Amino acid sequence: MRQYVVTASEMKRYDANTIEKYRIPSLVLMERAALATVEEMIRVYGNKPCRVLVAAGCGNNGGDGLAVGRLLMLQGYEVTCVLTGSREKCTADTMRQIDILDAYGVAVNDIMQDREYDIVNAGTENCDGKSPSRFSVSDLRDALQSCDIVIDALFGVGLSRPVEGICADVIRQIDEADKFVCSIDIPSGIDADTGAVRGCAVRADLTVTYGFRKLGHILYPGADYGGELVCRRMGIDERSFLGEKPRWYTYTGTDSRVLVPRRKDGNKGTFGKVLVIAGCGTIAGAALLAAKSVLRVGSGMVKVVTAKENRDALLQYVPEAMLLTYPGAGECHDEAALNGDPELADGLRKAEAWADCILIGPGIGTDSRAYELLRFALLQSRRPLIIDADGLNLLAEHGELKKAVADCGDRGRTVILTPHLGEFARLYGCSVSEAGEHLTEYPDGLADSLRCIVVCKDARTVVTRGKDAQSYVNTTGNSGMATAGSGDVLAGMIAGLTAQGMSGVDAAAGGVYLHGVAGDLAAAQETQVSMTASDIIEHIRDAVILQEREER
Repeated sequence: MRQYVVTASEMKRYDANTIEKYRIPSLVLMERAALATVEEMIRVYGNKPCRVLVAAGCGNNGGDGLAVGRLLMLQGYEVTCVLTGSREKCTADTMRQIDILDAYGVAVNDIMQDREYDIVNAGTENCDGKSPSRFSVSDLRDALQSCDIVIDALFGVGLSRPVEGICADVIRQIDEADKFVCSIDIPSGIDADTGAVRGCAVRADLTVTYGFRKLGHILYPGADYGGELVCRRMGIDERSFLGEKPRWYTYTGTDSRVLVPRRKDGNKGTFGKVLVIAGCGTIAGAALLAAKSVLRVGSGMVKVVTAKENRDALLQYVPEAMLLTYPGAGECHDEAALNGDPELADGLRKAEAWADCILIGPGIGTDSRAYELLRFALLQSRRPLIIDADGLNLLAEHGELKKAVADCGDRGRTVILTPHLGEFARLYGCSVSEAGEHLTEYPDGLADSLRCIVVCKDARTVVTRGKDAQSYVNTTGNSGMATAGSGDVLAGMIAGLTAQGMSGVDAAAGGVYLHGVAGDLAAAQETQVSMTASDIIEHIRDAVILQEREER
């Protein structure tokens, strides 16, 4: 199923649209959010009234948490509420929730540092030595030890600065207490747009978010902090877009749109022909994996251009493939393949005319022969082109090849680059850590500058054709896919879908999604520790079957 994933600013806009356009009062939305949260908590934790601590901030996220506390109190739970800020800073809806709790006789305690608490309360203690409306940090520690459930409602999706002061103390104490934690909308301390930890963050067992999932829920490290993530609509849905759709989307479950419909009267030629330029004299595996994946994802024919040393391995592992081989290193006078081998040059031209799509790069090396092969693919063809692995390293080394990619884009040709973070960093001119920190930004810049589609591979892979276009973020797959050859499999899958007639963006997103599903199926059978790239290929069929069932 295709689902939208939103940024903090988009979610705020959709919330405002719902209130202003559809006249649903904000307090009604808050109440519905609280009801949904209580339902999910009871589903996960069980309906066994116990002691609950609500840690609330001054924003509407805090109001959501206080409303959850009230509903639990009405169901027989023993509820303690603390507020991490002055009431003068509370939003109107959060103050309304405080007033409601006051009417029910439930105190909302202002939390202070121990020293500040002692100064404020000097000479004002009641008979039990405490002010009923104030909590010290030490009091909070005691309350956390005695409670069973913590409601984290300190910050919502609008957090944009490091957490510090009393809020940081509260977050650390919540994590140290090791209680069941339900976070409201997003774990406090997680950036809703990047998944970054803003100084410190709550580690939740359950996160109930509203309307749509946020990028910070699914990007790492934020994805590790939310526990079970549940999204509830509570009154905000696609109608709240008012024509301004979110920029990001993902696939979940099954979706037949990641496959190309099969013509009943089709043949091997109509189902797509892929030219794979891969493998050199010392590297055969990349060509084998890419070619096999092309066929597994449904393409009708594949032709592999590779060093002649790989011939026997390819015929054994991919007997369906056609071959065009060139001499190994040292067997021709000029290692630049096209200049030194007229027969190969003629064969390449014929293969290009035959193909519906070209994949180049896996295992070709970065010598002069590889350079000429990539130059041919860029300058002598208008077919959709996928550039992977060594092809990307050549682009990073040779500015004229990068310019050729941009020229292809200017002519309307589809070019898809599939770098992992290291390759991306070399192409973009940044460090690997910077590439990871800006996973939803930097690939846009590369796509815009080279006028191409960028598939930036990481634990969460993104697919973009630029900052002004809809982009895909992948949530399938697992750490077992961080294995040699996995990228070659993905490149072959994207090429196979492209050859069948998918648009570049749909083929890239669909390929990444299916690749992850196949990886998850492989991990279930082989374990993440033991699985290999070949295991991913063997489970492409099962991944496809799942999507076909959804279509039926």
